[in-house]
Parts: sequence; C-alpha cells; structure tokens
Amino acid sequence: MTSSAYKSRVEDIAPKNTVPPLENGDRLTQAEFERRYDAMPHLKKAELIEGIVYMASPLRITQHGNPHARIITWLGTYWSATPGIELGDNATVRLDADNEPQPDALLRIEVGGQSNISEDGYVEGAPELIAEIAASSVSIDVHDKLKVYRRNQVQEYIIWRFQDRELDWFRLTEGRYIPLDSNSQGIIKSEVFPGLWLDQEALLGGNLAKVIEIVQQGLTTVEHQNFVKQLSDRKETRS
Repeated sequence: MTSSAYKSRVEDIAPKNTVPPLENGDRLTQAEFERRYDAMPHLKKAELIEGIVYMASPLRITQHGNPHARIITWLGTYWSATPGIELGDNATVRLDADNEPQPDALLRIEVGGQSNISEDGYVEGAPELIAEIAASSVSIDVHDKLKVYRRNQVQEYIIWRFQDRELDWFRLTEGRYIPLDSNSQGIIKSEVFPGLWLDQEALLGGNLAKVIEIVQQGLTTVEHQNFVKQLSDRKETRS
C-alpha cells in the first residue's frame, strides 16, 4: 500500500470532529476551553487565566493535599453553622471572558451575593471569598490570579504559601487588596463573613483542633447571629 493510500485509509477510520486536548499554555476563548475540558473527563484541574490554560501537576499530600484539607475543614465548620452561604471545593468559576479559575476553596452568599449558579451548574460571577494553596511566593496565585480576582471584585482573597509558611488574607478596599491584620491574640477576622475567625499560627502549624475551636468562638458572636438573620430575611424576601 502506498503512503498516500495508507494516509487516506487512516483518515477514513479516524473519528471525525476530534476535540483537541488541553495543553499548558494554550490561548483559548472561554467557550473553547470548556469544550476541551469537557472532552477530558479524566482531567482533574485546569484553569483559564487571562486567556491562557494552566494545568496542575500531580499534587503532593504534604504540600497541597494536607493544607487543602485544613482549609476545607475550617471553612466547612463555618458553612455548617451559616445557612444562606455555600462552600465550594475546586469548583470552576466563570469570572469573565478570559478567566475561568478553579480555586481550591470559595465561599459565596447564595441570595443577594455577587455570584449565581448557571443552568449547567457552574458558579458565574465573583464569589465573596476565595482561598488558594500556593506552592511558593512565585506562584501564579500570588500574581496573575490576584490581579484577576481583584479586577472581578472578589471581596476577600486568602493565599497560603505553604513552602514559605506564610498566609495572606486580603480585603478588597477601594479597588485594592489590603491585608487583614491579626489581633493581639493572633486571630484574623473576616469583614465579609462575620464570625469567620482564623488562628493563623494554629493553621500553619497543623493544630486543626485549635483552628476549629477559634472559628466556633466566632460562631457564637452577636455579629454572626445577625448575619444569619440577614441571610434568612433575604431568602424569605426572594421567595
């Protein structure tokens, strides 16, 4: 069989309309990014940041899996006592035409918040809070994502630079991300989610029991009770 005949035969049996795989560094529209992502069900994480595709490398439990679990446990404790908000774990977020990140964790206000859930189940718009586990201070989470989240009005952004043993919690203020400072007891308090308290050193040191104890203290405050009532009133008004 000649080479041209062989090529023709391969083309005849090859599947038509094959969707190209996602590759690191691809420059794609949001629609094309989703089309390729949907065609790769084995793929666990890919993000579109400023129109460029980023795909995660295999994740070590010591550098990502464990700290990720700590963040989710902390936020999950708050979520369990705060009806009217939603926690997302590695949920894709449609922010704008060039940005579709998949943050490690997010908190959103369900009624009257900045984001909505699309008919196909995606978060659309900016969640009120996003948390990312970053490999180091040179990570994309510290640079490009920070700019994207700020531009899209994510109100609070947490970056845990695990290798550097540093955690930054930013609050959007007049278009800028300003770090939230801890109080004299080493506790950082959210300004968007009343009662969401974090003992930073306990989290960094792996003392999860202390992390849970402190957020549970925040859940007993009048500010948190008022927030829950506010969320309930919004839901009743909407219905």
